[in-house]
Amino acid sequence: MFRHPIGILRAAGMLDGLSLLILLLIAMPLKYMGGIDAAVRIVGSLHGIIFVGYAAAIIYAAIRIQWSIVWSLVAFLAAFIPFGNFILDIKLKKVQASYEVKPFNTIYLIYCVVFFSFFDLFSQLPVMSTFAESLGASPLVAGLAVGMYSFSNTFGNILSGVLTDRRNPFIILLTGLFMTSGALLLYGVIQDTTTLLIIRFIHGFVGGLIVPAAFTYLANSSEGQKRGKNSAISGAFVGIAAIVGPAFSGIMASRTSVPSVFAVVAISGFLLTIIVYIALKSKAPVIRKKKAAVRIPLRTFFMNKGIMTAYSGAFFLMFSQGCLAYLLPLHVQSLGFDSRLSGTLMSMFGVVAVLVFILPTNRIFDKVSPIYTLSLGICLMGAGQLFISQGHSSMILYAALSCYGIGFALLFPSLNSVLIDATTEDIRGKAYGYFYAFFSLGVVAGSALIGWLPTDVIGGFIITGVILISYSALVLIVSRSKVAIAKHQQEN
Repeated sequence: MFRHPIGILRAAGMLDGLSLLILLLIAMPLKYMGGIDAAVRIVGSLHGIIFVGYAAAIIYAAIRIQWSIVWSLVAFLAAFIPFGNFILDIKLKKVQASYEVKPFNTIYLIYCVVFFSFFDLFSQLPVMSTFAESLGASPLVAGLAVGMYSFSNTFGNILSGVLTDRRNPFIILLTGLFMTSGALLLYGVIQDTTTLLIIRFIHGFVGGLIVPAAFTYLANSSEGQKRGKNSAISGAFVGIAAIVGPAFSGIMASRTSVPSVFAVVAISGFLLTIIVYIALKSKAPVIRKKKAAVRIPLRTFFMNKGIMTAYSGAFFLMFSQGCLAYLLPLHVQSLGFDSRLSGTLMSMFGVVAVLVFILPTNRIFDKVSPIYTLSLGICLMGAGQLFISQGHSSMILYAALSCYGIGFALLFPSLNSVLIDATTEDIRGKAYGYFYAFFSLGVVAGSALIGWLPTDVIGGFIITGVILISYSALVLIVSRSKVAIAKHQQEN
Protein backbone atom coordinates (compact mmCIF):
# COMPACT_ATOMS: atom_id res chain seq x y z
CA MET A 1 0.00 0.00 0.00
CA PHE A 2 2.74 2.45 0.98
CA ARG A 3 4.76 1.78 -2.18
CA HIS A 4 2.24 3.70 -4.29
CA PRO A 5 1.72 7.47 -3.84
CA ILE A 6 -2.05 6.97 -3.77
CA GLY A 7 -1.58 4.37 -1.03
CA ILE A 8 0.33 6.94 1.03
CA LEU A 9 -2.40 9.50 0.35
CA ARG A 10 -5.13 7.05 1.40
CA ALA A 11 -3.37 6.30 4.69
CA ALA A 12 -2.83 9.99 5.42
CA GLY A 13 -6.45 10.70 4.45
CA MET A 14 -7.80 8.08 6.84
CA LEU A 15 -5.77 9.56 9.69
CA ASP A 16 -6.93 13.07 8.81
CA GLY A 17 -10.57 12.00 8.59
CA LEU A 18 -10.38 10.13 11.89
CA SER A 19 -8.73 13.04 13.71
CA LEU A 20 -11.40 15.42 12.34
CA LEU A 21 -14.19 13.21 13.68
CA ILE A 22 -12.48 12.96 17.09
CA LEU A 23 -12.16 16.75 17.13
CA LEU A 24 -15.80 17.36 16.16
CA LEU A 25 -17.54 14.53 18.01
CA ILE A 26 -15.43 14.15 21.16
CA ALA A 27 -13.10 17.09 21.80
CA MET A 28 -15.52 19.91 21.02
CA PRO A 29 -18.39 18.48 23.14
CA LEU A 30 -15.90 18.03 25.99
CA LYS A 31 -14.97 21.71 25.69
CA TYR A 32 -18.40 23.27 25.22
CA MET A 33 -20.44 20.85 27.33
CA GLY A 34 -17.90 19.66 29.87
CA GLY A 35 -15.73 22.76 30.14
CA ILE A 36 -12.53 20.85 29.29
CA ASP A 37 -10.70 23.36 27.10
CA ALA A 38 -7.57 21.20 26.89
CA ALA A 39 -9.45 18.61 24.82
CA VAL A 40 -9.79 20.91 21.80
CA ARG A 41 -6.32 22.37 22.29
CA ILE A 42 -4.61 18.97 22.27
CA VAL A 43 -6.75 17.24 19.65
CA GLY A 44 -6.80 20.37 17.48
CA SER A 45 -3.00 20.56 17.48
CA LEU A 46 -2.72 16.88 16.55
CA HIS A 47 -5.30 17.31 13.81
CA GLY A 48 -3.36 20.28 12.45
CA ILE A 49 -0.14 18.26 12.31
CA ILE A 50 -1.93 15.37 10.58
CA PHE A 51 -3.54 17.79 8.11
CA VAL A 52 -0.11 19.16 7.14
CA GLY A 53 1.04 15.58 6.46
CA TYR A 54 -2.12 14.94 4.45
CA ALA A 55 -1.53 18.07 2.35
CA ALA A 56 2.04 16.90 1.72
CA ALA A 57 0.69 13.50 0.63
CA ILE A 58 -1.63 15.23 -1.87
CA ILE A 59 1.29 17.18 -3.34
CA TYR A 60 3.47 14.06 -3.44
CA ALA A 61 0.77 12.05 -5.22
CA ALA A 62 0.15 14.85 -7.72
CA ILE A 63 3.86 14.97 -8.56
CA ARG A 64 4.49 11.22 -8.80
CA ILE A 65 1.43 10.20 -10.82
CA GLN A 66 0.77 13.55 -12.51
CA TRP A 67 -2.99 13.40 -12.13
CA SER A 68 -5.30 16.29 -12.95
CA ILE A 69 -5.65 19.32 -10.73
CA VAL A 70 -9.26 18.27 -10.12
CA TRP A 71 -8.16 15.24 -8.09
CA SER A 72 -5.91 17.42 -5.94
CA LEU A 73 -8.70 19.90 -5.26
CA VAL A 74 -11.18 17.14 -4.42
CA ALA A 75 -8.68 15.51 -2.05
CA PHE A 76 -8.02 18.85 -0.37
CA LEU A 77 -11.71 19.72 0.05
CA ALA A 78 -12.48 16.25 1.44
CA ALA A 79 -10.40 17.10 4.51
CA PHE A 80 -12.94 19.75 5.57
CA ILE A 81 -16.02 17.51 5.24
CA PRO A 82 -16.86 14.98 7.98
CA PHE A 83 -16.49 11.47 6.50
CA GLY A 84 -15.20 13.07 3.29
CA ASN A 85 -11.83 11.32 3.53
CA PHE A 86 -13.50 7.93 3.93
CA ILE A 87 -15.67 8.43 0.85
CA LEU A 88 -12.63 9.61 -1.11
CA ASP A 89 -10.70 6.52 0.02
CA ILE A 90 -13.26 4.27 -1.68
CA LYS A 91 -12.80 6.17 -4.96
CA LEU A 92 -9.00 6.20 -4.68
CA LYS A 93 -8.85 2.47 -4.01
CA LYS A 94 -10.64 1.80 -7.32
CA VAL A 95 -8.32 4.00 -9.43
CA GLN A 96 -5.01 3.33 -7.68
CA ALA A 97 -3.90 0.52 -9.99
CA SER A 98 -4.61 2.57 -13.12
CA TYR A 99 -1.99 5.24 -12.29
CA GLU A 100 1.64 4.69 -13.21
CA VAL A 101 4.24 6.14 -10.86
CA LYS A 102 6.46 8.66 -12.66
CA PRO A 103 10.12 9.38 -11.79
CA PHE A 104 10.42 11.99 -9.06
CA ASN A 105 11.64 15.40 -10.22
CA THR A 106 13.43 17.00 -7.28
CA ILE A 107 12.65 20.47 -8.60
CA TYR A 108 9.19 20.04 -7.09
CA LEU A 109 10.80 19.92 -3.65
CA ILE A 110 12.01 23.47 -4.23
CA TYR A 111 8.45 24.44 -5.16
CA CYS A 112 7.39 22.94 -1.82
CA VAL A 113 10.04 25.07 -0.11
CA VAL A 114 8.56 28.15 -1.82
CA PHE A 115 5.10 27.08 -0.67
CA PHE A 116 6.31 26.60 2.93
CA SER A 117 7.95 30.01 3.06
CA PHE A 118 4.87 31.86 1.81
CA PHE A 119 2.51 29.61 3.81
CA ASP A 120 4.47 30.69 6.89
CA LEU A 121 4.03 34.33 5.84
CA PHE A 122 0.32 34.19 4.98
CA SER A 123 -0.64 32.10 8.02
CA GLN A 124 0.51 35.02 10.20
CA LEU A 125 -1.86 37.56 8.67
CA PRO A 126 -5.19 36.69 10.38
CA VAL A 127 -3.76 36.07 13.85
CA MET A 128 -0.76 38.27 14.56
CA SER A 129 -2.49 41.55 15.45
CA THR A 130 -5.01 39.83 17.73
CA PHE A 131 -2.22 37.75 19.32
CA ALA A 132 -0.30 40.96 20.07
CA GLU A 133 -3.41 42.53 21.60
CA SER A 134 -3.94 39.46 23.78
CA LEU A 135 -0.51 40.19 25.28
CA GLY A 136 -1.60 43.73 26.14
CA ALA A 137 -0.13 45.51 23.12
CA SER A 138 -1.44 48.92 22.14
CA PRO A 139 -2.62 49.43 18.53
CA LEU A 140 0.76 51.00 17.72
CA VAL A 141 2.74 48.07 19.15
CA ALA A 142 0.39 45.57 17.50
CA GLY A 143 1.02 47.24 14.14
CA LEU A 144 4.75 47.22 14.84
CA ALA A 145 4.58 43.49 15.62
CA VAL A 146 2.91 42.84 12.27
CA GLY A 147 5.41 44.96 10.32
CA MET A 148 8.49 43.75 12.18
CA TYR A 149 8.54 40.51 10.17
CA SER A 150 8.73 42.32 6.81
CA PHE A 151 11.29 44.78 8.19
CA SER A 152 13.77 42.13 9.33
CA ASN A 153 12.90 39.93 6.33
CA THR A 154 14.58 42.56 4.15
CA PHE A 155 17.95 42.01 5.84
CA GLY A 156 17.54 38.23 5.66
CA ASN A 157 16.82 38.46 1.93
CA ILE A 158 19.98 40.47 1.28
CA LEU A 159 22.18 38.19 3.40
CA SER A 160 20.71 35.13 1.67
CA GLY A 161 21.60 36.53 -1.73
CA VAL A 162 25.20 37.27 -0.74
CA LEU A 163 25.72 33.86 0.90
CA THR A 164 24.03 32.01 -1.96
CA ASP A 165 26.62 33.38 -4.41
CA ARG A 166 29.53 32.74 -2.07
CA ARG A 167 28.47 29.22 -1.13
CA ASN A 168 25.44 27.64 -2.83
CA PRO A 169 21.62 27.63 -2.66
CA PHE A 170 21.44 24.15 -1.11
CA ILE A 171 23.18 25.06 2.16
CA ILE A 172 21.27 28.34 2.52
CA LEU A 173 17.97 26.53 1.89
CA LEU A 174 18.65 24.01 4.64
CA THR A 175 19.84 26.69 7.05
CA GLY A 176 16.83 28.91 6.38
CA LEU A 177 14.33 26.08 6.70
CA PHE A 178 15.81 24.76 9.94
CA MET A 179 16.19 28.16 11.62
CA THR A 180 12.75 29.35 10.54
CA SER A 181 11.16 26.20 11.96
CA GLY A 182 13.00 26.79 15.22
CA ALA A 183 11.90 30.44 15.32
CA LEU A 184 8.27 29.37 14.91
CA LEU A 185 8.54 27.25 18.06
CA LEU A 186 9.66 30.32 20.04
CA TYR A 187 6.13 31.77 19.90
CA GLY A 188 5.16 29.24 22.56
CA VAL A 189 7.32 30.97 25.18
CA ILE A 190 6.10 34.54 24.59
CA GLN A 191 4.67 36.21 27.69
CA ASP A 192 4.94 39.93 26.88
CA THR A 193 5.11 42.34 23.95
CA THR A 194 8.86 42.93 24.20
CA THR A 195 9.56 39.24 23.72
CA LEU A 196 7.05 39.18 20.86
CA LEU A 197 8.87 41.97 19.00
CA ILE A 198 12.24 40.24 19.49
CA ILE A 199 10.94 36.91 18.20
CA ARG A 200 9.17 38.63 15.28
CA PHE A 201 12.50 40.19 14.28
CA ILE A 202 14.29 36.83 14.52
CA HIS A 203 11.51 35.04 12.64
CA GLY A 204 11.51 37.57 9.80
CA PHE A 205 15.29 37.59 9.50
CA VAL A 206 15.81 33.82 9.29
CA GLY A 207 12.70 33.44 7.13
CA GLY A 208 14.30 35.87 4.68
CA LEU A 209 17.07 33.35 4.00
CA ILE A 210 14.76 30.89 2.25
CA VAL A 211 13.13 32.54 -0.75
CA PRO A 212 16.16 34.07 -2.55
CA ALA A 213 18.03 30.75 -2.26
CA ALA A 214 15.00 28.80 -3.50
CA PHE A 215 14.41 31.01 -6.53
CA THR A 216 18.13 31.08 -7.33
CA TYR A 217 18.11 27.28 -7.33
CA LEU A 218 15.03 27.25 -9.59
CA ALA A 219 16.55 29.80 -11.97
CA ASN A 220 19.85 27.93 -12.22
CA SER A 221 17.99 24.65 -12.83
CA SER A 222 15.65 26.01 -15.52
CA GLU A 223 16.24 25.69 -19.21
CA GLY A 224 16.27 29.10 -20.87
CA GLN A 225 13.17 28.47 -22.96
CA LYS A 226 11.19 27.34 -19.90
CA ARG A 227 12.17 29.97 -17.35
CA GLY A 228 8.83 31.77 -17.72
CA LYS A 229 6.72 28.62 -17.32
CA ASN A 230 8.76 27.46 -14.32
CA SER A 231 8.33 30.89 -12.74
CA ALA A 232 4.59 30.57 -13.31
CA ILE A 233 4.55 27.19 -11.54
CA SER A 234 6.40 28.66 -8.56
CA GLY A 235 3.88 31.52 -8.62
CA ALA A 236 1.10 28.94 -8.40
CA PHE A 237 2.59 27.61 -5.17
CA VAL A 238 2.74 31.17 -3.83
CA GLY A 239 -0.91 31.67 -4.79
CA ILE A 240 -2.00 28.44 -3.15
CA ALA A 241 -0.17 29.47 0.03
CA ALA A 242 -2.01 32.81 -0.10
CA ILE A 243 -5.34 30.96 -0.25
CA VAL A 244 -4.67 28.16 2.23
CA GLY A 245 -2.46 29.93 4.80
CA PRO A 246 -4.95 32.46 6.20
CA ALA A 247 -7.81 29.94 6.24
CA PHE A 248 -5.67 27.33 8.02
CA SER A 249 -4.37 29.68 10.73
CA GLY A 250 -7.72 31.42 11.24
CA ILE A 251 -9.61 28.16 11.75
CA MET A 252 -6.96 26.45 13.86
CA ALA A 253 -6.30 29.49 16.06
CA SER A 254 -10.02 29.75 16.84
CA ARG A 255 -10.02 26.12 17.97
CA THR A 256 -6.64 26.00 19.72
CA SER A 257 -4.18 28.89 20.08
CA VAL A 258 -1.82 31.01 17.99
CA PRO A 259 1.35 29.27 19.30
CA SER A 260 -0.25 25.93 18.31
CA VAL A 261 -0.67 27.22 14.76
CA PHE A 262 2.99 28.14 14.56
CA ALA A 263 4.01 24.84 16.17
CA VAL A 264 2.25 22.93 13.37
CA VAL A 265 3.97 25.06 10.73
CA ALA A 266 7.29 24.50 12.54
CA ILE A 267 6.90 20.72 12.52
CA SER A 268 6.13 20.76 8.80
CA GLY A 269 9.25 22.90 8.31
CA PHE A 270 11.48 20.44 10.16
CA LEU A 271 10.05 17.55 8.11
CA LEU A 272 10.65 19.47 4.89
CA THR A 273 14.23 20.21 5.96
CA ILE A 274 14.91 16.49 6.39
CA ILE A 275 13.26 15.60 3.07
CA VAL A 276 15.17 18.28 1.15
CA TYR A 277 18.46 17.13 2.67
CA ILE A 278 17.86 13.47 1.84
CA ALA A 279 16.57 14.11 -1.68
CA LEU A 280 19.13 16.70 -2.77
CA LYS A 281 22.34 15.63 -1.06
CA SER A 282 22.89 13.04 -3.83
CA LYS A 283 23.30 15.97 -6.24
CA ALA A 284 26.43 17.02 -4.39
CA PRO A 285 28.61 17.43 -7.50
CA VAL A 286 26.05 19.86 -8.93
CA ILE A 287 24.68 21.89 -6.05
CA ARG A 288 27.32 21.61 -3.36
CA LYS A 289 30.17 22.84 -5.49
CA LYS A 290 31.63 25.91 -3.87
CA LYS A 291 31.81 28.75 -6.33
CA ALA A 292 34.53 31.36 -6.43
CA ALA A 293 33.25 34.65 -5.07
CA VAL A 294 32.43 37.14 -7.81
CA ARG A 295 32.74 40.66 -6.53
CA ILE A 296 30.69 43.22 -8.35
CA PRO A 297 30.49 46.88 -7.31
CA LEU A 298 27.10 47.69 -5.87
CA ARG A 299 26.75 50.75 -8.10
CA THR A 300 27.35 48.68 -11.23
CA PHE A 301 24.86 46.11 -9.99
CA PHE A 302 22.08 48.67 -9.63
CA MET A 303 22.88 50.33 -12.96
CA ASN A 304 21.80 47.20 -14.83
CA LYS A 305 18.52 48.23 -16.51
CA GLY A 306 17.08 44.73 -16.55
CA ILE A 307 17.78 44.20 -12.86
CA MET A 308 16.33 47.58 -11.93
CA THR A 309 13.19 46.84 -14.00
CA ALA A 310 12.71 43.65 -12.00
CA TYR A 311 13.37 45.43 -8.69
CA SER A 312 11.04 48.32 -9.39
CA GLY A 313 8.36 45.90 -10.60
CA ALA A 314 8.72 43.86 -7.39
CA PHE A 315 8.43 47.03 -5.32
CA PHE A 316 5.25 48.21 -7.05
CA LEU A 317 3.72 44.74 -6.99
CA MET A 318 3.99 44.60 -3.22
CA PHE A 319 3.23 48.32 -2.90
CA SER A 320 -0.10 47.46 -4.50
CA GLN A 321 -0.55 44.50 -2.16
CA GLY A 322 0.12 46.65 0.88
CA CYS A 323 -2.42 49.23 -0.26
CA LEU A 324 -4.99 46.54 -1.00
CA ALA A 325 -4.53 44.86 2.39
CA TYR A 326 -4.95 48.24 4.12
CA LEU A 327 -7.83 49.67 2.08
CA LEU A 328 -10.02 46.73 1.07
CA PRO A 329 -11.37 45.82 4.54
CA LEU A 330 -12.17 49.50 5.16
CA HIS A 331 -13.94 49.82 1.80
CA VAL A 332 -15.98 46.66 2.37
CA GLN A 333 -16.97 47.86 5.82
CA SER A 334 -17.98 51.30 4.50
CA LEU A 335 -20.31 49.63 1.99
CA GLY A 336 -22.11 47.85 4.81
CA PHE A 337 -20.93 44.33 3.96
CA ASP A 338 -19.86 41.69 6.45
CA SER A 339 -16.12 41.54 7.11
CA ARG A 340 -16.06 38.00 5.69
CA LEU A 341 -16.43 39.51 2.21
CA SER A 342 -12.88 40.89 2.47
CA GLY A 343 -11.55 37.38 2.95
CA THR A 344 -13.51 35.91 0.06
CA LEU A 345 -12.45 38.77 -2.21
CA MET A 346 -8.79 38.10 -1.41
CA SER A 347 -9.41 34.41 -2.07
CA MET A 348 -10.94 35.31 -5.45
CA PHE A 349 -7.78 37.20 -6.39
CA GLY A 350 -5.65 34.22 -5.33
CA VAL A 351 -7.78 31.62 -7.14
CA VAL A 352 -7.76 33.57 -10.41
CA ALA A 353 -3.98 34.00 -10.21
CA VAL A 354 -3.42 30.30 -9.55
CA LEU A 355 -5.62 29.34 -12.52
CA VAL A 356 -3.56 31.55 -14.84
CA PHE A 357 -0.38 29.98 -13.44
CA ILE A 358 -1.38 26.32 -13.87
CA LEU A 359 -3.56 26.35 -16.99
CA PRO A 360 -2.08 26.37 -20.53
CA THR A 361 -2.13 30.16 -20.26
CA ASN A 362 1.28 29.83 -18.57
CA ARG A 363 2.80 29.23 -22.02
CA ILE A 364 2.49 32.95 -22.70
CA PHE A 365 5.47 33.62 -20.46
CA ASP A 366 7.84 31.83 -22.84
CA LYS A 367 6.23 33.10 -26.07
CA VAL A 368 5.88 36.83 -25.31
CA SER A 369 8.62 39.19 -24.18
CA PRO A 370 8.47 39.48 -20.37
CA ILE A 371 8.56 43.27 -20.65
CA TYR A 372 5.15 43.24 -22.34
CA THR A 373 3.54 40.81 -19.89
CA LEU A 374 5.12 42.78 -17.03
CA SER A 375 3.64 46.03 -18.32
CA LEU A 376 0.22 44.46 -18.98
CA GLY A 377 0.20 42.81 -15.55
CA ILE A 378 0.93 45.97 -13.57
CA CYS A 379 -1.60 47.86 -15.73
CA LEU A 380 -4.33 45.32 -14.93
CA MET A 381 -3.50 45.53 -11.23
CA GLY A 382 -3.82 49.30 -11.42
CA ALA A 383 -7.12 48.98 -13.31
CA GLY A 384 -8.32 46.57 -10.63
CA GLN A 385 -7.60 49.18 -7.94
CA LEU A 386 -9.56 51.80 -9.91
CA PHE A 387 -12.50 49.41 -10.41
CA ILE A 388 -12.58 48.69 -6.68
CA SER A 389 -12.82 52.42 -5.96
CA GLN A 390 -16.00 52.58 -8.05
CA GLY A 391 -17.45 49.26 -6.87
CA HIS A 392 -20.59 49.48 -4.76
CA SER A 393 -21.81 45.89 -5.11
CA SER A 394 -20.22 42.57 -4.30
CA MET A 395 -20.36 41.46 -7.96
CA ILE A 396 -18.36 44.50 -9.12
CA LEU A 397 -15.84 43.93 -6.35
CA TYR A 398 -15.42 40.28 -7.34
CA ALA A 399 -14.90 41.33 -10.97
CA ALA A 400 -12.35 43.95 -9.90
CA LEU A 401 -10.39 41.43 -7.82
CA SER A 402 -10.48 38.98 -10.73
CA CYS A 403 -8.91 41.65 -12.94
CA TYR A 404 -6.35 42.29 -10.22
CA GLY A 405 -5.62 38.54 -9.96
CA ILE A 406 -4.96 38.25 -13.71
CA GLY A 407 -2.58 41.19 -13.47
CA PHE A 408 -0.74 39.64 -10.54
CA ALA A 409 -0.45 36.33 -12.41
CA LEU A 410 1.05 38.07 -15.45
CA LEU A 411 3.44 40.20 -13.42
CA PHE A 412 5.03 37.71 -11.01
CA PRO A 413 6.58 35.30 -13.58
CA SER A 414 7.52 38.20 -15.83
CA LEU A 415 9.59 39.78 -13.06
CA ASN A 416 11.44 36.51 -12.52
CA SER A 417 12.07 36.12 -16.26
CA VAL A 418 13.44 39.67 -16.54
CA LEU A 419 15.74 39.06 -13.58
CA ILE A 420 16.98 35.72 -14.94
CA ASP A 421 17.68 37.25 -18.36
CA ALA A 422 19.57 40.18 -16.81
CA THR A 423 21.88 38.10 -14.57
CA THR A 424 24.41 35.31 -14.74
CA GLU A 425 24.55 32.35 -12.40
CA ASP A 426 27.51 33.85 -10.51
CA ILE A 427 25.56 36.89 -9.26
CA ARG A 428 21.99 35.57 -9.37
CA GLY A 429 21.81 34.81 -5.67
CA LYS A 430 22.66 38.40 -4.73
CA ALA A 431 20.22 39.61 -7.40
CA TYR A 432 17.39 37.60 -5.86
CA GLY A 433 18.36 38.75 -2.39
CA TYR A 434 17.83 42.39 -3.28
CA PHE A 435 14.80 41.44 -5.38
CA TYR A 436 12.92 40.07 -2.38
CA ALA A 437 14.18 42.90 -0.20
CA PHE A 438 12.28 45.21 -2.57
CA PHE A 439 9.26 42.94 -2.09
CA SER A 440 9.36 43.50 1.66
CA LEU A 441 9.92 47.24 1.32
CA GLY A 442 6.99 47.53 -1.07
CA VAL A 443 4.53 46.12 1.47
CA VAL A 444 5.64 48.56 4.14
CA ALA A 445 5.70 51.54 1.75
CA GLY A 446 2.25 50.82 0.33
CA SER A 447 0.30 50.67 3.56
CA ALA A 448 2.37 53.42 5.20
CA LEU A 449 2.03 55.91 2.32
CA ILE A 450 -1.71 55.47 1.89
CA GLY A 451 -2.21 55.67 5.66
CA TRP A 452 -0.15 58.88 5.79
CA LEU A 453 -1.81 60.71 2.88
CA PRO A 454 -4.80 62.91 3.79
CA THR A 455 -7.28 61.00 1.62
CA ASP A 456 -10.26 58.72 2.09
CA VAL A 457 -10.49 55.05 1.07
CA ILE A 458 -11.78 55.81 -2.44
CA GLY A 459 -8.98 58.31 -2.97
CA GLY A 460 -6.44 55.75 -1.77
CA PHE A 461 -7.54 53.24 -4.39
CA ILE A 462 -7.47 55.89 -7.12
CA ILE A 463 -3.98 57.08 -6.15
CA THR A 464 -2.69 53.50 -6.11
CA GLY A 465 -4.29 52.72 -9.48
CA VAL A 466 -2.83 55.83 -11.11
CA ILE A 467 0.66 55.08 -9.74
CA LEU A 468 0.57 51.50 -11.10
CA ILE A 469 -0.75 52.47 -14.54
CA SER A 470 1.82 55.27 -14.78
CA TYR A 471 4.60 52.80 -13.96
CA SER A 472 3.23 50.42 -16.61
CA ALA A 473 3.40 53.17 -19.24
CA LEU A 474 6.92 54.11 -18.15
CA VAL A 475 8.13 50.51 -18.58
CA LEU A 476 6.77 50.40 -22.13
CA ILE A 477 8.25 53.78 -23.06
CA VAL A 478 11.70 52.84 -21.75
CA SER A 479 11.52 49.46 -23.48
CA ARG A 480 10.57 50.97 -26.83
CA SER A 481 13.29 53.61 -26.55
CA LYS A 482 15.88 50.88 -25.95
CA VAL A 483 14.67 49.00 -29.03
CA ALA A 484 14.79 52.18 -31.11
CA ILE A 485 18.33 52.97 -29.95
CA ALA A 486 19.51 49.43 -30.69
CA LYS A 487 17.93 49.55 -34.17
CA HIS A 488 19.55 52.92 -34.87
CA GLN A 489 22.98 51.61 -33.84
CA GLN A 490 22.60 48.60 -36.14
CA GLU A 491 21.69 50.81 -39.09
CA ASN A 492 24.75 52.97 -38.54
